Amino acid sequence: MTRSAPTTVRFLLLLAAALPLAGCGFHLRDRLALPEETPPVRVVSTTPYSELVTILERSLRNAGVEVAEDEVRRDVPGSVARLEILSERWGDLPIAVDERGRAQEFSLRYATVFAFRLADGTELVPQQSVELARDYVSPPVNATGTSTEREILADELRREMAASILRRVDSVVRAGVAHRPGEAAQPAPAD
Repeated sequence: MTRSAPTTVRFLLLLAAALPLAGCGFHLRDRLALPEETPPVRVVSTTPYSELVTILERSLRNAGVEVAEDEVRRDVPGSVARLEILSERWGDLPIAVDERGRAQEFSLRYATVFAFRLADGTELVPQQSVELARDYVSPPVNATGTSTEREILADELRREMAASILRRVDSVVRAGVAHRPGEAAQPAPAD
């Protein structure tokens, strides 16, 4: 069976495009790594009804981590690890104005401070902050749809924040770094 010239050329072009990609080092991320002896993880936040907590809990479950509910093992100290969301801050920063001085473009900023402690008090990930930002346009004359766009961006930022926090936990665990209470800790590398 012989191939026609156009089919052979397409195959060779595809092969030529695939070869550089094969050596680029890309690979899918492994599952979230936590120490084997890690008890169930409870995600806590200073913000009541935090949507970030819900996303983090779902992501932890999807990664195969047991998530402790609030009422589970509350009476037994040291029975759960804690992913603590110490603060969440949102802000809209005007970045462009029109000829009348009205803001038209904004930068939506989302910052959190978190820490991860094992059940025995060992600080697995020391307290650190993560800040994310996305820009959006909000014309002052026609603001139809602007709140919806902002809400979509806020949901996207929450998902990205959860992924960033879990990547930091994962990188610290993979590096084998844990700090006992009272020790000086170095922050994990930024995303």
